[in-house]
Amino acid sequence: MKANQIIGATIELVVKVVVFVAIVMFIVNASVRAYDYGYRVFAEEPVSVGEGRTISVIVEDGDSVKDIGEMLQEKGLIRDANLFVVQELLSEQHGKIQPGIYDLNTSMTSEEMLAVMAAVDGTEEDSSGQSE
Repeated sequence: MKANQIIGATIELVVKVVVFVAIVMFIVNASVRAYDYGYRVFAEEPVSVGEGRTISVIVEDGDSVKDIGEMLQEKGLIRDANLFVVQELLSEQHGKIQPGIYDLNTSMTSEEMLAVMAAVDGTEEDSSGQSE
């Protein structure tokens, strides 16, 4: 009986260690992904560097931010429509996107695209509140 108890205790210990390691690996992986996503919200790089390519997009009255994000992702202007929704929610342009036709470039960040789509009468305001 003692040999069976030792084997049982050893197997139980091994299972506990394996479960513990699996939980730690899951937490580390989830933490890295959460950090990466959070970092991208505020520091997302443009799709292309340099000149990029200009693409015209149409924002219609009644389009949700999610719809706009999906359209921008389909056209290759952004990488992640869900991330675009979060970026819009946290930006100064929240709720200010206007219907219209916009020429956006793959070298623009999401923040720059939001600023263009939120501009009233084609004028943008810089950070000091001055019209460009």
